[in-house]
Amino acid sequence: MSIGEYAFSATVPLSISEAEEAVRRELAAEGFGVLTEIDVRTTLRQKLDLEFRPYRILGACNPALAHRALAADPVVGVLLPCNVVLEEERAGSTRVLFMEPRAVMRGSGPEVESVASEASEKLHRVAGRLPAGAG
Repeated sequence: MSIGEYAFSATVPLSISEAEEAVRRELAAEGFGVLTEIDVRTTLRQKLDLEFRPYRILGACNPALAHRALAADPVVGVLLPCNVVLEEERAGSTRVLFMEPRAVMRGSGPEVESVASEASEKLHRVAGRLPAGAG
């Protein structure tokens, strides 16, 4: 499901931890690794003494694609990595949001836009292979 032009999502019938396992597995199948992880719920509890729903941000990177993009334009590093958000909607249901690389890197030149298209295709395949109930 498209969410504006900057993201798309899938909802999976899994807990946030189970969804994260599935997302990591499918990202790896497309050549992505997770470079950064932010547990927003824990951070807000520790830093602001606030309660927040389970919400995690994964910084996914495909090294070959990142290298091609950076070789074409080193400034594109400010747009890396591709963020994937896991947000628990209710017990047993998690929404997975993916950054849309084509939108984020629009106007960065033909070579970088080509890399963004390839990254987008890979991320859409990841979303499409998540467990039944995605949509």
